[in-house]
Amino acid sequence: MTIFELAAELGKALKNDEKLVRLENAKTAYEAETELNKKMIEYEVQQKALQLEITREDRDTLLIDNIQKRIDTLYREIMEHPVFVELNDAQAEVNELMNAVNQTISFQITGEVPSSCTHDCSTCGGCH
Repeated sequence: MTIFELAAELGKALKNDEKLVRLENAKTAYEAETELNKKMIEYEVQQKALQLEITREDRDTLLIDNIQKRIDTLYREIMEHPVFVELNDAQAEVNELMNAVNQTISFQITGEVPSSCTHDCSTCGGCH
């Protein structure tokens, strides 16, 4: 097998891994969550409005305070939304998996033990 054939096989195996399946499901749920998406859009709009008002020479500090309060509220609501929490958790888990895969490949190439342990020995080239 060539390197690219092996990489394709690895990609297929990763695609079917429960962590990547979880992430794909979380992305689907996120995209379907209209209220959360509305809050995300409003958050971006409020951020732009804040930046615009801050840069004005005759800025309105009361307006700036009100916009900032709304931004803070939206941020909290977004970050606490179960769909957003699941998406972040699933993405973090996939990031850890991909780091472990890369460390395993690096170990096989260099023979050097990766500098950070994933604490998941199934992904490790070995430390003992």
